[in-house]
Amino acid sequence: MDRAPEPGNSGERELLLGWLAFHRDALAAKCAGLSGRQLVARPAGPSALSLLGLVRHLTEMEHVYLVHALAGGGSLRLVYCTDEDPDADIANLKASMARASLKRWLAERDRADVLLTSTGPLGGLTAGNRRSVRWNLIKLIQEYARHNGHADLLRELIDGSVGE
Repeated sequence: MDRAPEPGNSGERELLLGWLAFHRDALAAKCAGLSGRQLVARPAGPSALSLLGLVRHLTEMEHVYLVHALAGGGSLRLVYCTDEDPDADIANLKASMARASLKRWLAERDRADVLLTSTGPLGGLTAGNRRSVRWNLIKLIQEYARHNGHADLLRELIDGSVGE
């Protein structure tokens, strides 16, 4: 898998988008080559975390902090989670959900990227959550960085693979 490198010294927008690409690719690399059964494995019990759960959670984060934030358009509707099932992104996952969940993650990323190409200054407020574009990007990068640490541990427990 060709992966985005760590960004070099550049302008603020390029730097933030570079780190976002780096962390997205890091999570994709942690999931690469695994079966649906391996993606839903919870090797760090009693934790409910699985690699697929992390992908689904980060799909929600892409939606909240980029797609909805940048596009606005009314009240926020989450991708997986509901009032009745607030942990639907992470809990009760089945191997049969893997393909569709990965596809949805990539689609949400693509939607976010399209919206990012048409945003104004990073300090401008977004329509969806009234925070700056910068704030939303940093929040999403933080979510990826935090959960990529979890993904490192999960992947090592699944098949011994280590490294970024």
